[in-house]
Amino acid sequence: MMKVTPFLMFEGNAEEAMNYYTSLIEGSKITSIVRYGANESGTEGSVMQATFTLKDQEFMCIDSNVKHQFTFTPSFSIFLTCDSEEEIDRLYSSLTDGGQVMMPLGDYFFSKKFGWVSDKYGVSWQLTLPME
Repeated sequence: MMKVTPFLMFEGNAEEAMNYYTSLIEGSKITSIVRYGANESGTEGSVMQATFTLKDQEFMCIDSNVKHQFTFTPSFSIFLTCDSEEEIDRLYSSLTDGGQVMMPLGDYFFSKKFGWVSDKYGVSWQLTLPME
């Protein structure tokens, strides 16, 4: 096995989501985008396949050209360990804007500060500030 890469399927807003995520998380970037062209199976200009990194973790994503009866589920989430209280507060505030809170940001027995949210794209995030 060469590597394992999380794969996210969006419905028309993959590039917007990648831009959003890479703007929020320092040390992140979009590494490649292949777009649908004219007369291909997807909407022209939408993301056929793309890769981006959040810190050093690579992700792949697409814009699905098929409407499915499912979307993202909170049972799979991106777990992000933050370096500071300012960082976790900023990320929590940004990711909850237009999203949904599943566990409010707070002090839990397993983390100095923790929050679990689903962002405006439906992707689930667990944010933690570890005990010192």
